[in-house]
Amino acid sequence: MEAGLINRKRENHHNHMNKSMVMITTKKKLRKKAKVVVSSSSSSSSIKYYSSTCTLQELFVSCKSLFKGPAPTKDVHNLCSILDKMRPEDVGLSKDLHFFNPSTAVKGTPRVTFTTMYHCDKFSLCIFFLPRNATIPLHNHPGMTVFSKLLLGKMHIKAYDWVDPADKDKDSDSDSSASSSKLRLAKLKADRVFTSPCNTSVLYPTSGGNIHAFTAITPCAVLDVIGPPYSKDDGRDCSYYKDHPYNGVTLPISEEEDGSYGWLEEVDVPEESEMDAIEYLGPKLIDRPS
Repeated sequence: MEAGLINRKRENHHNHMNKSMVMITTKKKLRKKAKVVVSSSSSSSSIKYYSSTCTLQELFVSCKSLFKGPAPTKDVHNLCSILDKMRPEDVGLSKDLHFFNPSTAVKGTPRVTFTTMYHCDKFSLCIFFLPRNATIPLHNHPGMTVFSKLLLGKMHIKAYDWVDPADKDKDSDSDSSASSSKLRLAKLKADRVFTSPCNTSVLYPTSGGNIHAFTAITPCAVLDVIGPPYSKDDGRDCSYYKDHPYNGVTLPISEEEDGSYGWLEEVDVPEESEMDAIEYLGPKLIDRPS
């Protein structure tokens, strides 16, 4: 998910530091809870953090194996199976946290918060926290594979893949409705609500819904495994899009299939894409030499 927005958002975070300090009160409570380390004298209401959970460490080891070179299919399936069984507690979260049970609605446009668990040039592990009604706008993941696990909450996901990934310009000239701007034809891959616990979703460089958007119906936490991470220097910069209904004659499809396609227009970085970063204070990952 979106994790690939992180490099750009870190810059925004520093530029808007004063603004981010008054984001939402739930963010402060999230961080306060995250600092709790359970001992024998700790109260049962505290979040239990350990040096590393077995499942989280298993995930980390699997990521190191998967992203060290060309990924065998069995390694992809193995990583999915690990993520499928992950629980919020594996990363130090609980459904009882105030963030997931707000007593009042967030005023104004809710901002997304993220924390980076691990980052290297091969892959990164991140958790995104979306308050109710928060959105991560439609964006892409160029040359990347992303595993997303909804740990808590209910979320609407809309995702597309390019009809012709190799041709960035041909589709925009195929219909009169595209004449005033650069539009590319994309096939709708998902447009539905996901509720935790649910299986892991995987997007690939040219399939699986590489261009997607999230909208939180309830407060959500999403764990993303991204490989390789966004890197503008390596040609993996993040682009944003606005989708338009498909009503042209570019493809020989039936009227029933019209809803399965859309025109995507690249847009400037949306204001709602700005995020706030918080320090990861959950279970530690043990990075042993390979």
